[in-house]
Parts: sequence; structure tokens; C-alpha cells
Amino acid sequence: MSDTAILTQALTKNYGRVQALRGVDLEVNQGEIFGFLGPNGAGKTTTIRCMLDLIRPNSGTLRLLGLNPQSDPVTVRAKVGYLPGELAFEGNVTVEGTLRYLASLRGNTMDWNFVRQLAERLELDLKPQFKNLSKGNKQKVGVVQALMHRPELLLLDEPTSGLDPLIQQEVLKLIREARTAGATVFFSSHILNEVEEMAERVAIIRKGVVVETAEVNSLMRRSVRRAHIHFEQAVEVNGLKNIQGVTILSRAATSINLQIEGGMDALIKSLAKYPVRDFETERPSLEEIFMAYYEEK
Repeated sequence: MSDTAILTQALTKNYGRVQALRGVDLEVNQGEIFGFLGPNGAGKTTTIRCMLDLIRPNSGTLRLLGLNPQSDPVTVRAKVGYLPGELAFEGNVTVEGTLRYLASLRGNTMDWNFVRQLAERLELDLKPQFKNLSKGNKQKVGVVQALMHRPELLLLDEPTSGLDPLIQQEVLKLIREARTAGATVFFSSHILNEVEEMAERVAIIRKGVVVETAEVNSLMRRSVRRAHIHFEQAVEVNGLKNIQGVTILSRAATSINLQIEGGMDALIKSLAKYPVRDFETERPSLEEIFMAYYEEK
């Protein structure tokens, strides 16, 4: 079997005159947690729906777990746990009835004790009718049905949407456990701290095109940093602005704030001649990096 869990090449999808996807290229390795970032309308949900053959792309190549979802959709869906961004189940059926119906579609092969464990961990009552659930509890149903058959691949569209913080953390824990058990996880999210915490790699999609794919740590390392330097006494620091990659953001008599792009070595050596009392650096969050791709130039 291929080591690639998801492969898309030059994937395009049009809705009439609207180009939702304009050549999406993705490669997700088996066993990794992969984040998919982009604002509403960027193409995240359309990409996931194409992966499951819920909609057909206009062109391009798609492979999930080495299979073509267009020619073998039943086999693909048997191996995938899918959490859509919007859940639509029969309102008059209970939560348990909904889950048992979905289990029957999969041949009743799953362990119902495991289903109950998932529900208990998410504090999900199985007795109410689906139509009487809050948005958060409906989301819990979606999480359970995606995980309950222990799939090889999880496609999760905003998995913690509408959940309170404690349940959000439990969902993330369940996702990690699924990965530990051998699953590949591909998830979209607007909660960038969540992506930074969970994902090893991310792809950033903008207007239907993947503009960056990188390890989260790599993105953080190569981004600009800020430095706050405090001196023992008032000093003249004009020489610092001549260092390549260093920009002076603000200054006072005994302190200065800098932006640094690239390595820190030249700055550290230049500061050796100053009476430095305190030196602090901070990296931008993933959210700041993400927003840089959406700046209006």
C-alpha cells in the first residue's frame, strides 16, 4: 500500500462561473495529522467533498488510501470517517437510533461498547431525538459517527465547532488517540491555536489554490520575530537599523522594540557593545502567519 493517504493533483471545481478550486495540490502521508486552513469560501469544504465523491471535480487527480473515489466510492467511504461542516440527520429519530442506523449501513461491524464509550466521554445523551439537540450536542453526534467504526482515514470539517472548551479538548484527545491507533487525520479548522497544537503539517488554501504546505514548526521558525530589549542606561542604537533583516519598530531612552527576519546572530553580536539589562523575543502565532497570506496587497 502507498504511504500516501491523500493525493490531489491539479484539482479544479467550478460552480457555474465561480471557480471554487483552481488547481489544488495536496499530499498527506499515512499516519499524520494534517491541518487545512482557509477562510470561508477558500475551498476547504469543496475539496473534502470531492475527496468523497459527494461532488465531482471538473478536472484533476484524486486518490484516497491509494483508491480512486470516483471509480470505487463505496470502498473509500468504508475506510473513511467523515464529519461534515453541516450535519443533517432525521430529526424524529433518537441519537441512538441515528447511530444504529449508520452502523447498519456499515454492516453492523462496529463495537457498540466503543460507541457508548465515545458518547460518555463527550457527555452525549443517546436518548433524545436529534431535532431536540443543541448545536453542540449535534456536533457531538457527528464526532461519534465519524470515529465509531475506527476508520483508517478521518476527514473532519471543523471538528470542534459549537463545542464548549472542555469538550473541545476531549475531541482533540480522541483525534490523537485515533492517530495513535494508526489513522490518518485531515481536518479543517478556523481555530488556529487548535491547528498549531494538533497538526504536524498544514496547507493554506487561498481562493481555491494551496499557497503553502509546510510543517507547523517550520512555518514558525522561518517567520519574523519581535525582540524587546531593555538597557541599563540611555543609549544610542542607530547602528542596529543597519543590520540586515532588522527593523526598528519603536524606541525609548532605555529600550527598543525590533522586528527580526532571518537569523539572530548578527543582532546578538551587535548588542554585545551595549549595556543590555533584558532581552525578550516572541514569535508570531500561527494566526498571524496565516493572516499574512490574506493581506490585501
